[in-house]
Amino acid sequence: MADSPTDGWLLLIHQIPPKPSYLRVKIWRRLRNLGAVSIKNSVYALPAGEETREDFQWVQREIVEGGGEATVCEARFVDGLDDDQVSRLFNTERDADYRALAADAKKVLALLPDRGQPAAAAKADAATQLRRLDRRLRQIADIDFFAARGRTEAEAAIAAVSKRISPAPDSSTDAALDADAFKSKVWVTREKVFVDRIASAWLIRRFIDADARFRFVAGREHKPKKNEIRFDMFEAEFTHDGDKCTFEVMAERFRPDDAALALLARIVHDIDLKDGKFGRDEAKGLAAVVTGIAAEDADDDTRLREGGIVFEAVYRALAAEAR
Repeated sequence: MADSPTDGWLLLIHQIPPKPSYLRVKIWRRLRNLGAVSIKNSVYALPAGEETREDFQWVQREIVEGGGEATVCEARFVDGLDDDQVSRLFNTERDADYRALAADAKKVLALLPDRGQPAAAAKADAATQLRRLDRRLRQIADIDFFAARGRTEAEAAIAAVSKRISPAPDSSTDAALDADAFKSKVWVTREKVFVDRIASAWLIRRFIDADARFRFVAGREHKPKKNEIRFDMFEAEFTHDGDKCTFEVMAERFRPDDAALALLARIVHDIDLKDGKFGRDEAKGLAAVVTGIAAEDADDDTRLREGGIVFEAVYRALAAEAR
């Protein structure tokens, strides 16, 4: 469930004259680019904040200068729509954006050879497309106010294109990473953590650093500071790799011989990527529990703490199964 804004909402209520005809299209595009959603004919909403207030005020000015009428007001929903329903409207819009972006990335990937390096011309064209995809991802993330889950699929599709153009050296025979080299770090991920990030954080504290510190950032691109390690976010040190979720990647890199962890990674994969690849029976139940934790509007530290208890219990059960 999406988190609702603590500061309420801003509404833009407008009337646009029939002429000039281009004005209506212009305003619609402007609102679309701001991430505003329509909650009623000629009524658009944004989460309340200084930046969103200024955005709406500029649109209001354009409407008035075009001969229309517009009002910006603060609002709280009392009857009819509630905060969660409005939040879901935003996520529905952003999920559609992310799906379209992922589809375009997959089209670029389909034009590249499965093995070996593409021809120079194809590689140059794919690199150009990749830059455009990256730019679109940042634009969508800037208006992804409630951390829509579709971002994960879009990031994975773009990462697959990047990897096909400049594949990393084969690490399948590499030894497990030394956990001691990752102690006393600050682990950074996107805020409003859900299943993949909660599971990955549990893995970090369980097998890498029991005293690990976490920092949660907005959905925008984050430039790491000294002593920070990013996970499950765009261009992170640990994130999706091909069709593997972040938890799968970390489990393989840090504990490749842990059979119970491998089973848990399959469950997390099925929940996070929703592709039914492994068909684990536990996925539906675990997804419901994590959704319940998130639905309590818990902050990220609370989600990690409560989710960690759940993942520890499931891991122990799988360890008994794997014996």
